[in-house]
Amino acid sequence: MSFPVGLARVLEPAGVLPQAAWRLDARPEIGADEVRIRLERLNLDAASFRQLSGKHGGDGAAVRAEVLEIIGTRGKMHNPVTGSGGMLIGVVDEVGPRSPLPVKGGDRVATLVSLTLTPLAVTDGLAGWDGRSEQVPAAGHAILFGRSVVAVLPDDLAPELALAVFDVCGAPALTDRVVRGHAAAGPVSVAVLGGAGKSGSLALTAARLAGARTVGVVVSDAERDALQAAGLADDVAVADARDPLAVSSAVVAALGAPATVTVVCVDVPGCEHGAILATAAGGTVVFFSMATSFPAAALGAEGLAADVTMLIGNGYVPGHAAFALDVVRRTPAVRALFEARIAAH
Repeated sequence: MSFPVGLARVLEPAGVLPQAAWRLDARPEIGADEVRIRLERLNLDAASFRQLSGKHGGDGAAVRAEVLEIIGTRGKMHNPVTGSGGMLIGVVDEVGPRSPLPVKGGDRVATLVSLTLTPLAVTDGLAGWDGRSEQVPAAGHAILFGRSVVAVLPDDLAPELALAVFDVCGAPALTDRVVRGHAAAGPVSVAVLGGAGKSGSLALTAARLAGARTVGVVVSDAERDALQAAGLADDVAVADARDPLAVSSAVVAALGAPATVTVVCVDVPGCEHGAILATAAGGTVVFFSMATSFPAAALGAEGLAADVTMLIGNGYVPGHAAFALDVVRRTPAVRALFEARIAAH
């Protein structure tokens, strides 16, 4: 039986899937079930970009050099510290005769799978990038497998906006699913840690559209003001997501009780225990941040005697890309937040 998951691209160690591999073969020649994409832009995930920028003190040239080193060494963009990557947009160059992906040559697409498992080669030294933003103009190529996920870019959104939405499109779709699952038992309340960010604002909006009462938890007065002005949450609270008691107190003060569902969209480590404390017994915590320590979450819940279900925020939910685009189209305030973030970078 043939499994179109890219095993032939794994150089080391042998026997693992591409995401777990240390190094991939990024040669441009494609197999029968592969697709080659001509790069236009990478989108580094927030946790990875924050780590790289912090490591180099905001020195863009040093960040660019390390990203090039990672790609050149590993054949993919897989940050060895955060374990995360991002995604890309580009144009379909060639489609293998047995590829099941719904694309054709010339399509402008966004990949909806992580750069941590995508064979990638850069040919321009990232000369068009100053190393100070998550979105990275790039030339080169990437390879998709038969089990990859890809979307043709919509005509009604700027490519940069579509890329930013696709980068976090799993968050609103899974939030919607979880909220609707709890709704059968009664009213649902949702707390989103990092509610002013990309995934956070989409998760908040999806929760409200699904009928939940919401509170966005943010780290600063500036983020509070921006989120209140956008009107995306019923309440907004300021608390450091790394401070468990502060987070729990803020959520309870806003909602009158712990949240039925807590969604973690903060791209810094140490937010697990606050999310658990802020969640009601029988509730659900969804961890979308790649900075999450899952041992800390599991052991923390055990130590707190917390009867909560904890979910890894799988970036794939069937129909997630279309769902996220629909949220953005239906909610001008979300679109404005995304566009402001892109403009700021």
